[in-house]
Amino acid sequence: MRKSKTGAPCTIFLVAINIIVFIVLTSQGMTEDGMFLLEHGAMYVPRVTEDNEIYRLFTSMFLHFGFQHLMNNMVILVLVGWNLELEIGKIRFLIIYLLSGVCGNILSAWWETLTADYAISAGASGAVFGIIGTLLYVAIRNHGRIGEISGRGLVFMIAVSLYYGFTSSGVDNMAHIGGLLSGFILGILLYWKRNCKGRTFSES
Repeated sequence: MRKSKTGAPCTIFLVAINIIVFIVLTSQGMTEDGMFLLEHGAMYVPRVTEDNEIYRLFTSMFLHFGFQHLMNNMVILVLVGWNLELEIGKIRFLIIYLLSGVCGNILSAWWETLTADYAISAGASGAVFGIIGTLLYVAIRNHGRIGEISGRGLVFMIAVSLYYGFTSSGVDNMAHIGGLLSGFILGILLYWKRNCKGRTFSES
């Protein structure tokens, strides 16, 4: 018997955490200041590799450079996260979000080490791209649609987002790509259709 699903609590929780962190930091200093965010957990490869501050791979996911950066990520998170959480369940949704964000930061760190071009970075976009990557896989499995989102719409969103990133300065494109790829792979590993021999299964 299928339980009705009326909300996406984990999506709301993640948005709330990001907003709360932003408000707290704003009360203490300028979130547009890279050095200020670095002091509060932003990503910086030399700090990770030389000072063993591995936690920055995680904490940087909840920091944002100013209000517009925060809102851009949170609006997209609500739009795509809501659909994925209802489809895949809370636990797997959280796993995908957090692992995609970390994997995006790892790919970004690898690229910066390779190019020796280091920058302070922060934001939830790697995790958000992970959600989009999983949604793309789920849409493929469901003949091009998941909830209110179509596979073509997702491809268009990905193309526009990556184009904007590569044609703009100050965008961590490797984190986006790493999040997108890891989200797609995690979708393969964690998603399966719930319809089986006429019965429908669901999990919260």
